[in-house]
Amino acid sequence: MHIKELDRAAVLASVAVATRVTDADLSRPTPCTEWTVANLLTHMAVQHRGFAAAARGERADWRLPAPAPDPVADYLAAGADVLIAFREAGSALLLPEIREQPFPAEQAMAFHFIDYVVHAWDLARAIGTDVPLDDTVLAPAWEVARQVPDGEERRRPGAAFQPGVAVQPGVAARQSAARDGALLDRIVATLGRDPAW
Repeated sequence: MHIKELDRAAVLASVAVATRVTDADLSRPTPCTEWTVANLLTHMAVQHRGFAAAARGERADWRLPAPAPDPVADYLAAGADVLIAFREAGSALLLPEIREQPFPAEQAMAFHFIDYVVHAWDLARAIGTDVPLDDTVLAPAWEVARQVPDGEERRRPGAAFQPGVAVQPGVAARQSAARDGALLDRIVATLGRDPAW
């Protein structure tokens, strides 16, 4: 699968999870420390809009605002925006949140792809549901996750990912059987989430 197709699958999986969010879920905690479901949806929407702007050759405001009156609807709109923008993207994307030089489009889309595999998991765990992704998407995501440096930058405030964590074999087996599968467990653990959250 091309990175655009992989990213589309991850975004659509996150959208499928988001459509299950109820008003009662919005104040629930998430695996993203200090963020509720409403905050997580807001962050995800901002990131979509930032990447969409980059794909159009524009600059975006990446700051996290207060949640929209309807965070789910706002998230669904942002998801549609990024999918359209990526379909028409050029060969390079400027992501000033990361650096001031453009990234090759495929590399930038790989950043977005792994972020939305993990955020789909974050959201699903927060509301007690599953992530609708299979190994055709998770195997490439695992390859991307293993390329993310696991250094001091992960310890900085606001880092996209935390230092990797060990997966407890018994816990991983139970989680895998009950929920997302061993491959997704490995991905989220490599990127600093506890699969047993």
